Amino acid sequence: MIHLTKQLIRRWLEQLLHIEDTPERTAAAFALGVFFGFSPFLGFHTILGIVFAFLLNVNRVAVLLGVYSNLPWIIAPYYAGVTMAAARLMGHRLPPGFRSQVVALFELSAFQGEFWHRLITILKPLFVPYAVGSFFGAVVLSMLAYPLALAFVTSRRRIHDMIHHKHS
Repeated sequence: MIHLTKQLIRRWLEQLLHIEDTPERTAAAFALGVFFGFSPFLGFHTILGIVFAFLLNVNRVAVLLGVYSNLPWIIAPYYAGVTMAAARLMGHRLPPGFRSQVVALFELSAFQGEFWHRLITILKPLFVPYAVGSFFGAVVLSMLAYPLALAFVTSRRRIHDMIHHKHS
C-alpha cells in the first residue's frame, strides 16, 4: 500500500512539475521565470510566474528558479540601472533637486505615511523609464537565460544518463 501511495505521489509530482519535460521546455520555463523576475511587475513576479507556468503548462520549479534569480542584492542596482538607461535613451531628465529629495526621504521612517507619499512623488517622473527599461532588460536577460539554461539542463541530463548507464 505504501509503495502504491509513493508511486502515485511521484507520478502526480512529475505531472505537476513537468520533471520529464524536454531540455528546451525546461530552459524556456526558466527563461520565462527570469523575464518575470526582472520585469516591471516587481512585487507580483511570483504570482505572475506561477500563473503563466500553469497557463503554458511548463515546469513550475524552473519558472520559480528563474523568478528568484533576481536576488535581493541585485534588485536595487538592476532597477536603478535600467531605469536610468531608459531615461537617458528616452531623453528624460531627473527632476531638479532629485538627489537631495532622495537623501531627505531617508531621514524619515519607512513606517510613516509621509515617507511613502514623498517616495511616490519623487519617483513619479521616472515611472515610464522604469517600465520601459525594466521590460527591455527583462527581455534581454530572458533571452540570455534560455541558452544558458538549455546548456545546463542538457549537460546535467547527459551526466545523469551516463551514471545510470554505467550502473545498468
